[in-house]
Amino acid sequence: MSDQTPPRTGSDKRKQSLYFPEIMLQEIKEEAARLDRSLSWVVQRAWKLARAEIRKIPSVNDVDDDTPE
Repeated sequence: MSDQTPPRTGSDKRKQSLYFPEIMLQEIKEEAARLDRSLSWVVQRAWKLARAEIRKIPSVNDVDDDTPE
């Protein structure tokens, strides 16, 4: 089984709850208002801009620990 998710086609409108610290949520709301866009649009756009950087972060399974084998 592949660990990569296949690209989605079309627009998936399923609801999903996400939880943000209050200050972060306020900042996202302010940017959404400034851009005259929805919160969802801002978060989706942020993900598209950040995902290449996020992929550079090693997974917990990739991190070398100092325990002997």
